[in-house]
Amino acid sequence: MFSRKRIVTIAAALAGLLFGLDIGIIAGVLPFITSEWQISSQDQEWIVSTMMLGAALGSVSNSWLSSRFGRRTSLIGSGVLFAVGTLGCAFATNLTTMLVFRVIQGFSIGIASYSAPLYLSEMSPKEERGKRIAMYQVMINSGIVLAFLSDTYFGLTGNWRAMFAVLVIPAVLLIWAVMMMPKSPRWLASRGRMDEAKTVLHGIRESEHEAHSEYSDIVDSLKIKQSGFELFKTNRHFRRSVGLGMVLQFMQQFTGMNILMYYAPTVFKLAGFTSHLEQMISTVLVGLAFVITTAILAPFIDTWGRKPALKIGFAIMGAGMFCLGLLLKMIEGGNHAPVLAYLAVLMAIICIIGYAMSAAPMVWILCAEIQPLKGRDFGISCSTTTNWVANMILGATFLTLMESIGTTNTFWLYACLNAVFIVVTILFVPETKGVALERIEANLMSGAKLKAIGLPS
Repeated sequence: MFSRKRIVTIAAALAGLLFGLDIGIIAGVLPFITSEWQISSQDQEWIVSTMMLGAALGSVSNSWLSSRFGRRTSLIGSGVLFAVGTLGCAFATNLTTMLVFRVIQGFSIGIASYSAPLYLSEMSPKEERGKRIAMYQVMINSGIVLAFLSDTYFGLTGNWRAMFAVLVIPAVLLIWAVMMMPKSPRWLASRGRMDEAKTVLHGIRESEHEAHSEYSDIVDSLKIKQSGFELFKTNRHFRRSVGLGMVLQFMQQFTGMNILMYYAPTVFKLAGFTSHLEQMISTVLVGLAFVITTAILAPFIDTWGRKPALKIGFAIMGAGMFCLGLLLKMIEGGNHAPVLAYLAVLMAIICIIGYAMSAAPMVWILCAEIQPLKGRDFGISCSTTTNWVANMILGATFLTLMESIGTTNTFWLYACLNAVFIVVTILFVPETKGVALERIEANLMSGAKLKAIGLPS
């Protein structure tokens, strides 16, 4: 019999796995669809980016769904919609049908990407909050790698429909796991169900004292009368935290790392790998670097802090993007030495390592931490929607950017953006490790500078 704590972890892990599978699967599917349906670069961008459009819509909708029905119900709905969207993509016979079901897939992922980190942040003790959300990121990365491996296997026969169809299995497992999860005590309290909130806290905390103390903090945070959009309209401090969450998600996407997920085979083709198998092996290596780095570093998330990781990660990504652009410039210039292709893969791996140790987990952790309880659904909805809108822009412009300003300049553009993000992190991002959510909220609402809202007192 699974304990409640373990079920929470398993269900959130499965939500992350779906997220990652949907990100990774399109890299292997796209070349076969392009060949079979004879579609243009713009059509390819739409197949990639309509998932993000659906995710943005899911994030917006889930602000109401999660607040009204709870995080658990939202995750069940996410699993059902994912199964529907995936089967629709598997049996699509034309571009229009594919785009419709990609939106449905994305809608489900928008719900999961919103609800899972929020649920984990509300269920976890403050000493383990960062680690648990980081492990959710590990599962996203694992999903990406599994998708790449599945793409490689089914790619040997060109069976792109099977690449989609196998994703139904984890969707069913998610629905099963979530049905056994407890409700979030903070959500229960926000709906006035105080006795239930207290019962859940006593079931998931190590001691009576810890559960009682956390319950008292939740009760105090509920004294704010306004909530959601009303709180946003009337409270400038809440508007600051919402704005910071949106900026963080924009920064995460415009590091440029997701283009290495969505368009990895295309990038490695430019680097000199001509066969689909070579391109997919290189893609799998990048995905493995993502998983291994996140898994190794996840236990230390609550030790070394959010802010230092972001600064170091942006520096690594900026340097890696610059070098990758330089290598591709040399290859385009006629230097086809095999070592350059391997160096391009190495630079992509270095970029992903920088991302895995910083923006990938830290942005989701911070966005779940910095919003006050009465505005948490609205605030996380805004930041998650920003993530998917930025993601959609990224996916819908990458091929066009390379055609208009050149491959090298495209990668150098992302290198420059990473440099800018270091400055933003220094000036505005708080350090929140080991600080209770209610303390962060108290600092924010008292008017502390954004970079200081994570101070313990």
